[in-house]
Amino acid sequence: MELLFLGTGAGIPSKERNVTSIALKLLQEENHIWLFDCGEATQHQIMHTTIKPGKINKIFITHLHGDHLFGLPGFLSSRSFQGGKEGLTVYGPRGIKEFIQVSLAVSQAHLNYPLSFVEIADGMVFDEENFQVKCMKLDHGIDSYGFRIMQKDRPGELLVDKLKQLGIEPGPIYKQIKQNETVVLPEGSIIESKDFIGPAKRGKIITILGDTRSLPEAHGPFVTDSDILVHEATFNAISSEMAKNYFHSTTVQAAELSKQFNVKKLVLTHISSRYQAEDVPGLLQESREVFPNTEIASDFHTVHIS
Repeated sequence: MELLFLGTGAGIPSKERNVTSIALKLLQEENHIWLFDCGEATQHQIMHTTIKPGKINKIFITHLHGDHLFGLPGFLSSRSFQGGKEGLTVYGPRGIKEFIQVSLAVSQAHLNYPLSFVEIADGMVFDEENFQVKCMKLDHGIDSYGFRIMQKDRPGELLVDKLKQLGIEPGPIYKQIKQNETVVLPEGSIIESKDFIGPAKRGKIITILGDTRSLPEAHGPFVTDSDILVHEATFNAISSEMAKNYFHSTTVQAAELSKQFNVKKLVLTHISSRYQAEDVPGLLQESREVFPNTEIASDFHTVHIS
């Protein structure tokens, strides 16, 4: 499981950063990739990666500002020519369905795969076999949402050495032990599988927030215990009043939220084009002074989640 940042800029593209898009690669867990936001030229960014558009089966749009969704019509159309025949679902605020349908209709684009829509509100987005996703409305100029992606706990590892001590050698019997509560051995004895399986592995929690003002009391419970929190940092620490006026957050505000609510790692993105490459170390430092385990994403930055 890993996050790949395809665009990390705010508002407009710059020479250093494209506008917002993040890929959550779940190739081992789901054999799919989920996309969070799809700013202008996201499909161009994808061309510089190993991502196959046909593997993307879910797209989550945090809000309907252009820098988060203007790349959608182009990506959806191109996917038809790039081997994408499996169905795709777009999740987003009310209006996302109309935006896509009008864009495709006016441009006379024809998709060769099923496209469905889920217009979201606070609460559960879906609960599937391996993952549960919830969303929460944030504080922005228009409806903007955060997504909390919760991997369900996974079974522990088979205690192979313990099985071998009983003379149970590798073979089909190991699969039976993994899948059944009790297993009858060839000689007729019965074992309980729980005695030969290690503790369950805790599922990971990734929280991705759309554009928002900093509201720790409101957002805290939603981000609590996240292994990874992706938070916008449009402004630096001294620009907190400007951030408030424009419904955005600062580097330090994101760090304070992470520190207060037991986040394991903070990744900052949505960096204003007013900050150049030489400004990034300063932005990172002011966040790390509050929350040391902070990274600032650049385009094509990868975060491995193990």
